[in-house]
This record gives sequence, structure tokens and C-alpha cells, in this order.
Amino acid sequence: MAAPRVSGLQHSKLPIIRDHFAVAIGKSSVVVKTVAVIAIFGYFMSFISSAIPYITVTPGYVMPPNFRVYSFIFYSFVELHFWHVLADIAVVVLFGKLLEPLWGAPDMLLFFVINSIGVGLLTAFLYFFIYLVTLNEEYLFNVHIYGMAGYVAGFCVAVKQVMPDHCLATLPFGKLRNTHIPLTLLVFIIIMRLSGLLPGPYPYMYIMGMIVSWVYLRFYQKHTNGNRGDMADNFSFASFFPSQLQPLVAVISNSIFSIFVRIKLCNKPQRKYDVSSPTTITVTLPGTEPHDAERRKQLALKALNERLSKPETTLNWPSLDDDGPVSPTSPESTAVAAGAKGTAGQTHASPQTSVTPGTSSSNNQPESV
Repeated sequence: MAAPRVSGLQHSKLPIIRDHFAVAIGKSSVVVKTVAVIAIFGYFMSFISSAIPYITVTPGYVMPPNFRVYSFIFYSFVELHFWHVLADIAVVVLFGKLLEPLWGAPDMLLFFVINSIGVGLLTAFLYFFIYLVTLNEEYLFNVHIYGMAGYVAGFCVAVKQVMPDHCLATLPFGKLRNTHIPLTLLVFIIIMRLSGLLPGPYPYMYIMGMIVSWVYLRFYQKHTNGNRGDMADNFSFASFFPSQLQPLVAVISNSIFSIFVRIKLCNKPQRKYDVSSPTTITVTLPGTEPHDAERRKQLALKALNERLSKPETTLNWPSLDDDGPVSPTSPESTAVAAGAKGTAGQTHASPQTSVTPGTSSSNNQPESV
């Protein structure tokens, strides 16, 4: 009796899920709808077996004499299983719902293009390296790179940047937050690959998607205030890993970043000095200004307003009526209280870092990536 009841509940929920999904797509932008339509078209193209080597990235065919570089544009829209298509469209819709209001449709499309081309190139080069080590030609001509695994990774990285501390679920061993999603999903993808539920390139594509997305958002994404990237500490490369591994990862990532700065692949973060005030000099880093934090505040305020709009249970506060005798106040205690208040007003310090005119301040600590 229990099995038919559960089955009936599942069937009753399917129309609700389908309706919510249709409403989300209907309210999405033109970019989201276009990507969804092309993804469905790419799924039907996968039924033509002779077209697979042309619409997917095959490492042996992207080099001369074939030189099928156009496959780096189309491979993301190709899927061999319909549930993969649904997962890809769901990620694109969520991306448009959460991040497009903050970025805008052009930046969202630019992020998709950079992520797709970068993931395709890096994954193909990885298989070239595997071929050089193993000398097995199957890694060149029998491997087909396709799907949006890299874009799924990019979505997780972008959500971690915007809402790192948002709690998704409370588990027995702690709270699952957005900052944990990229690495957690990587472990899940590896398990699914070992179980045979995902094709071979998926874990590599996901890893490359994390790297490409983080590099772009960390150093190159242009913001409305003219700054590029996001140098916040909670978006460093080490922050993707557990706290026990972060010191080791920070040493390695900072060393690689220093090499990239020397060969001019990355720019060293420049400090800005605000000398408009005659008594203080404010030092700020790009990625830590209020303008850069505005995209996080918008979503945080939205979540706060939704939480405040819910009815809350009133608490029993203690009565403010005096039940006992009031102790007399002596002139000495009044004088002490007045003196303390004056001292507190004189010792109030500004929260900004201040440097007196005529002196210089230097910070020799290494920058964290």
C-alpha cells in the first residue's frame, strides 16, 4: 500500500515542478532562452552519429591538417543524454535568475563564451599531454569533449563569489554553504564518473571550468566602477579548499601568481590612496571597495527582507517596572560617570587606516590570490 502512495505523490509533484520550470524559463532573458533552445537542438544533433566528430571537440582533429577550431564554439551545446540537457538548462536558468540582475545580459554571455572556449582548449591540451605520456592514440581520436560541465563549474564559482556565506542546508557535520559547493560537486562528479554515470572528460572539464572561471572573475572581469577582478580574501584560490589545506594551497598559488606577474600575464593589485582629507590617507585594494561589495549586498538584503517579512514569535521580555528600591545616586558617582563619558568621546577612533601627513606607510606582506 505504501509504494503506490509514494508513486502517486511523485506523479503529483511532477506537474508542479514542470510548471515552475516553465515559468522560470518564461521570465528569463533572451540570452537564457537562446542558450536553452540551442542546447535542445544540439541534443537532437547528437542522434546523427556521423556528426559527432564535427560538433564535439576531438583533440586529434583540432590540430592541422583538420583544424576544426569551430568545435570549441558548438561543443558546449551537445549532450548525449536528455537528463544532461535538463541539468544544463536548469543551471543556465539559475545563472540568469541569480547573477544576470547583477551582471547584465552582455556580461553573462561574455562569461559563457570565455568559459566554454577556455574549458575546451585546456581539456584538449590535457588530452594531448596524456597522449604524449601514454602514446595511446585513443586519447586523440576516440575522446569527444562535449557538454556544459565547465559552465556548471563556472556557475558554482560565481555563486561562491557573490554569496559565499549563504547557508544551503544544515547537515549533521555542519552547515553546507555556497563556498563549499565547487569542491563538493567535484567530489560528486568524480564518484559519478567512477560509477559509469558520466563520460570520461566530465571531471577534467569541471576542473578546467573552475580554473578558467576563477581566473576571469578574480583578475579580469570589469566592473561598473572601472576596477577589474575581485581581490577579496574570501575569493582567494585557497578558499576553495578545507581550512586544513588552505595554508599549503596559499603558498603554492601565491608562488604561481608571482611568476605570472613577472611574465606580465597578471597585474599586481595596485593600492589606491585617497588624499582628499588633510588629516588621513585611506588605502584600499581593488575588489574590497564598497562598489565591488554592492553585488553581494543586493542579494543579502533581498534574503534579509524575505526573512523579516515572515511572522516571528514574540519573546517574553522582562518588565521594566522597578520592583525594588532605587539606590540613591551620590554626587561622586555622577561625577565619575560624567568623566567616563567625556573620556570615551575623546578616545573615539576612526575605523579607517590613517597615516599622518609627511609620513609614509608600506606593507611588505605578500598579496594573496
